[in-house]
This record gives sequence, structure tokens and C-alpha cells, in this order.
Amino acid sequence: MVAHFDRHPDAEILRSQPGLGPVLAARVLAEFGEHPTRFADARSRRNYAATSPITRACGTRRVVLTRIACNKRLRDALYLQAFATLKAAPGARAYYDAHRARGHTHHQALRALANRLVGILHGCLRHRTTYDQATAWPTTDQPEITTAA
Repeated sequence: MVAHFDRHPDAEILRSQPGLGPVLAARVLAEFGEHPTRFADARSRRNYAATSPITRACGTRRVVLTRIACNKRLRDALYLQAFATLKAAPGARAYYDAHRARGHTHHQALRALANRLVGILHGCLRHRTTYDQATAWPTTDQPEITTAA
């Protein structure tokens, strides 16, 4: 299966993503499909993957819910990727820790991380580039550059 998957044109891009080994990458590719224009933007890919939340608002009340009707095999694969990414990418770990610090549960933080990873994957597939840690998780502790007038 690995040899067959490695012949796919998107195999290198998918395998470059943290947390995606050969089997999980093949599963993600199979569930998303191969057609390059199937998803118009990252939002539609996230909605299909069921990683993006649903927000319902009525008056002063606002509720954020998990998507229930979805491709469960894809959702599970992305959840596994997010969990494996915690050890593979320091930027992903920082993103997860920031969500936990805001009071989110483990599952909420992993879903948010999976949502971010789907957006990164969409960008990589769209631009035909492999995953880059510095681009995916830019650090905010770099000094600001100001220009003197």
C-alpha cells in the first residue's frame, strides 16, 4: 500500500505534514478525494472535515457546537493527526497549549489544532509546496521592525 501511495502526485505533500505517516496520509487523501478543485477554499475543506465549529446565535445567547453530520473516517484520521502532531511540531504544541490555557478541554483543543492543520494542508495542496514549520507556525516573539520617518 505504501509503495502504491508514494506514486501519487500529492504523496510528498501529504507525507510532509506532521503527524501523517504513510497509512494515515493515504486515508486522508482517500477521504478528501483527489480532485484539485473539489474544495474552493480552506473553509469548505474544514467544513467537510468537520473540524470547524458551528456557531448558533440568537439574541444575546451564543452557542458553539461540534459538527455531527460528517465524514467520520476523515474526522477520526485528522484527530489522530492532531494528536501525533503534538510531539512532532513545537508550533502545534504551543497552539494546543494556548487553547488549553483559555479553558478549552483536551478534545476542543485537539479539534482546533486539527482545524488549523486542515487549513495548512489546503494551502500546501493549493500551492503545491511541502509543509514548512516556520510558515505554518510563525513565532510572534520576533522583534517588530519599525521605520523611522
